[in-house]
Amino acid sequence: MRIDDLDPELLLVVSEVPAVDFRNIPAARAAITISPGPSAANVVVTEWVAGFDAHTVGVRISSPSRVTSGPLPIVVEMHGGGFALGSAASNDASNAGLAAALRCIVIAVDYRLAPEFPYPAAVHDCVTAVRWAVDAADSIGGDPGRIGLLGTSAGACLAACTALELRDSGGPRLAMQALIEPVLDDRADSPSMKQGVDAVFWNTGNAVLSWQHYLGGRVPDEHTSPARRQDLGNLPPTYLTVNELDPLRDQGVDYARRLLAAGNRVELHCWPGAFHGFTMFDTALSRRTRASDVAAMDRLMNGPVSS
Repeated sequence: MRIDDLDPELLLVVSEVPAVDFRNIPAARAAITISPGPSAANVVVTEWVAGFDAHTVGVRISSPSRVTSGPLPIVVEMHGGGFALGSAASNDASNAGLAAALRCIVIAVDYRLAPEFPYPAAVHDCVTAVRWAVDAADSIGGDPGRIGLLGTSAGACLAACTALELRDSGGPRLAMQALIEPVLDDRADSPSMKQGVDAVFWNTGNAVLSWQHYLGGRVPDEHTSPARRQDLGNLPPTYLTVNELDPLRDQGVDYARRLLAAGNRVELHCWPGAFHGFTMFDTALSRRTRASDVAAMDRLMNGPVSS
């Protein structure tokens, strides 16, 4: 993946991309500092403890402060970070913006991180948050019949695993899953993974190491890795994005193809000249990407409720 292939605006900011090395998780955590951005107007952020079936997990809820009619759709959000970085506060600004744009409630899950808590801890936390959202919908002003998932990078893996777990265990039925530049496959044998050794920000080496931290010595199977799942039928409508210069590109494209083959509704976008995590910078491409993400989720969350 040649740096000359980057989008011209991304080429101008590439020197500002933080260096992250997953051989040293404490150092990687220190390298990625999250500064909460300005919250959207008329959005309130509160902290809750979500509990279901004797398990609890912290969540941050971004809600419109002015609700004029009816219960609002709920989006349960899983942040990225290679399974090992970040928190529920990582995307406060974008979650508040999403809550304002979609007139929805965004529940960010403070799932447990690897390597301290390997699989299935994070998935368990995310499933708990969704089930709690159903039970607590009335108290937070949400619609228990219109719940979607949003995950970015490793968070998209957790979102996909959560959707599969909910499907296999009787629900709730989801309105959508939005998988943004997703981690889906522990195998590093695709062309984009082979080409991504020197990729900007997130390279093949980090991708492989992140799975090792997440698995904690467990042999990967169809429950740890969505790409290994044989049955992908009866999943919610999916919005999935990949980046041209991202080692993860091919696994996202392949997952979208398999979802379509299994009879699911899928919208797939590949952003040209983009590296993994490029929307951390304010460029024209980043703005187009965020607008596309919001528009797609709006269609799925605020469209007619399926029976």
